[in-house]
Amino acid sequence: MKQLTRLLITGAAVCVMASVSYGASSDSRSLTVVELFTSQGCSSCPPANANLIKLSKRDDVLTLSFAVTYWDYLGWKDIFDKQEFTDRQVAYEAPLHQSGPYTPQMVVNGTRTVVGNNLADVTQLLATVSRLKGPSIALSQSGARIGGGEAPRSAADVWLIRYDPNLINVPIARGENAGSTLPHTHVVHALKHLGQWDGKPTTFDFSKAPDELRTAILVQEQQGGPILAAATD
Repeated sequence: MKQLTRLLITGAAVCVMASVSYGASSDSRSLTVVELFTSQGCSSCPPANANLIKLSKRDDVLTLSFAVTYWDYLGWKDIFDKQEFTDRQVAYEAPLHQSGPYTPQMVVNGTRTVVGNNLADVTQLLATVSRLKGPSIALSQSGARIGGGEAPRSAADVWLIRYDPNLINVPIARGENAGSTLPHTHVVHALKHLGQWDGKPTTFDFSKAPDELRTAILVQEQQGGPILAAATD
């Protein structure tokens, strides 16, 4: 595990037009969302990438790989990283009682966290985590319809995620993983805040995804809170 603190860095292995056709509303409570915060510049991360590849084969799990930026200074800039992905991880710090971001971190349903390179610990957590309790989500190529339901006291955020479901092998030339070729899957390319859900049926529009990418929608309490509902195409 590699952790970043504010002052000291330490490393250790460890609304849409009516003509839009929506698919049937998914049971957005049946998915478990696993977010991996990782970096090609982190020597502890390759086993976590491998674990995410295994988890991505499960129909009941939505896996998302977010590449963070804070290890770029070690000599290799992750080709997938974006500051908004790092910001998303940092938003989880207070709710999950973390002293700082680290890699490889897996966050499950926005409520539980585990070091991502230990598959036994990850599997055990998935077996015990609570199911999502939020609204239904219906997806089309250019929009999402969120059903009605009980909303948190503050309206929930609705996030649009675009990710690549393919297996991608990236050769690493410098840094802690120099000379290795690292496999990735479900790599997130874009994260966009669509708006808020206040318990009433709500529709959001967005552009069609590039052919090689898939779309996921998350309904989530604000400021890194629990994920209420999730769907993917």
